[in-house]
Amino acid sequence: MKTNKLAAMIVSLSVTLLVGGAFAQATMVNGEVKKIDEAAGKVTLKHGPIKNLDMDEDGMTMVFRVQDPAMLKQVKVGDKVQFEAERATAGITITKLQKGK
Repeated sequence: MKTNKLAAMIVSLSVTLLVGGAFAQATMVNGEVKKIDEAAGKVTLKHGPIKNLDMDEDGMTMVFRVQDPAMLKQVKVGDKVQFEAERATAGITITKLQKGK
């Protein structure tokens, strides 16, 4: 009986991790760098829908603050990127930024 409970817990944990990983991928947004302002810690991106912020429009261009200014050193104008953004007190802020694949 203990073996069955252990097996059920392992399966449950595995499913939770798989769903969590899929959700994390779903929050990534595709975009293209249009402008970088390192002094202000901002980046202008043309991007697709940002579902977690209820922005369903495609092809928007917006200026975003970045959580960590070091993110801006990883990209240049014209790069395809993937990012995550959240609402913060200072405005919509990019919390994760990586070159697109």
